[in-house]
Amino acid sequence: MLSTTRSAVPYTKQVCLRLYTTSAKSTLPPRQLTEDQRKQLGPMIRVDQAGEVGAYYIYKGQMAVLGKDKNLRPLLQEMWDQEKQHLDLFNDLVGKHRVRPSLLRPVWEVAGFMVGAGTALMGKEAAMACTEAVETVIGNHYNDQLRELHQIKQPSQDLTYLSETIAKCRDEELEHHDIAVAHDAQRAPFHTALSAVIKQGCKTAIWVAERV
Repeated sequence: MLSTTRSAVPYTKQVCLRLYTTSAKSTLPPRQLTEDQRKQLGPMIRVDQAGEVGAYYIYKGQMAVLGKDKNLRPLLQEMWDQEKQHLDLFNDLVGKHRVRPSLLRPVWEVAGFMVGAGTALMGKEAAMACTEAVETVIGNHYNDQLRELHQIKQPSQDLTYLSETIAKCRDEELEHHDIAVAHDAQRAPFHTALSAVIKQGCKTAIWVAERV
């Protein structure tokens, strides 16, 4: 858990997003995924890996600009470290299930860094607004995936592990959202417009990364 104070104002979508959690350790049999399940999970794992690449580089960009701030650096570093852990998890899943990674990884790296650094250059509040917007979209995206996974018939240990991984990442992304709100995200210049642009960019990237 990150050592910071949460906002006194509750995030209105938070309860809805966190409804879809997974159970403890699965006792399901280690059955092989079916071909249909592999086809279903491939785009899911690919887009999640691509998303975590983008998130990693967003924090890298923020650190490049705001890393000298003694008060902000530990907070950014801890969230950045969590994104690295998320990326490692999905890198492992890509290898385990032989999923083709997104062909646009260099684009996600450059775009993530530019968004992170660009908003950080606008000030701490804009950097936090970026985090708030990104994590809102990612939280919803992960929750949609959990709904889809829970509808798959013939669950297995692989499916349960993927659900648990996505739920863990989702909860930590929502925690980043709360931290951003607590650190004045909504006081950013042109907050509404900035948030809308970033959210739409994230949604477009998700659509593209599932396919390319």
